[in-house]
Amino acid sequence: MRILFCLLLSLASFSLPAQEWPQRTVRIIVPFPAGGSADLLPRIVGEKLAEKWGQPVVVENRPGAAGNIGATAVYQAEPDGYTLLSAPPPPLVINRLLYPKLGFDSTRFVPITVIAAIPNVVLVHPKTGVNSIQELIELAKANPGKLNYASQGNGTTSHLTAELFKTMAGGLKIVHVPYKGTAPALADLLAGQVEMMCDNLGVSLPHVKAGKLKALAVASPKRIAALPDLPALAETLPGFEAVAWFGIVGPPGTPSAIAEKVSSSVKEALQLPDVRQRLAAASAEPMGLTPAQTAAYMKQETERWGAVIRAAGVKLEN
Repeated sequence: MRILFCLLLSLASFSLPAQEWPQRTVRIIVPFPAGGSADLLPRIVGEKLAEKWGQPVVVENRPGAAGNIGATAVYQAEPDGYTLLSAPPPPLVINRLLYPKLGFDSTRFVPITVIAAIPNVVLVHPKTGVNSIQELIELAKANPGKLNYASQGNGTTSHLTAELFKTMAGGLKIVHVPYKGTAPALADLLAGQVEMMCDNLGVSLPHVKAGKLKALAVASPKRIAALPDLPALAETLPGFEAVAWFGIVGPPGTPSAIAEKVSSSVKEALQLPDVRQRLAAASAEPMGLTPAQTAAYMKQETERWGAVIRAAGVKLEN
């Protein structure tokens, strides 16, 4: 009886940390600068998590090296649930396909959830004078190497989307200008320093509505309900798809009970009317996957972006 009692006590103490978690501030590291969708979505969800858990949830930006700096920091953190990573595809599924050496193994992160997905959109500065994807293709073919496109950085979905576009449109010669995040890239596009960018729709939509930029097509497989008059790239280039998604993972060894708790809390937050309204304003489709679904989704996305990298012959630029 004494042995049984000790065993039950041991099991109870083992599960206690997950039941009581969190007892202090939870940090969500975003490995990209403020001002983009990668920063916006975890902040929207983080507010609701703080209310539900009764503990502060702080979003901390640690940009640099296509998300690798922030990802490395989380990878090396204690696996106690108090440091999490929220990121788009690059540090989670893309960078290991491009970088020969990283400070982390993305396959060892503990999958938690995917918050939402946002289609990329092809944007041009009005000075280009083009009003459709076909016109952009014709302009690029007539001026090889003279057009520039901005991206959020090497290996980002904005970079790979543009490279896929160049490849599928017949090998267009458009020069890549990588930036450190969405905000500086958009700033130069708005200023006319570059002619084109493939960006997340939510962040760039206000500039489109204000007439400062032209949206030519979305990179989702079909047109989206929010912009029914905006063509899908697949209408001109069949099979084209490039959607950015935003996941949450924990350091290797993060207890499954904590991963499940974070996942279910995020899913609950995504059902709230005000959250759904804010996501809709950002052109984001809520997902709220379970840890198991997140693992399967990330594997699928690794294969998909790997195919893009191979098809476009993407190489990192210095």
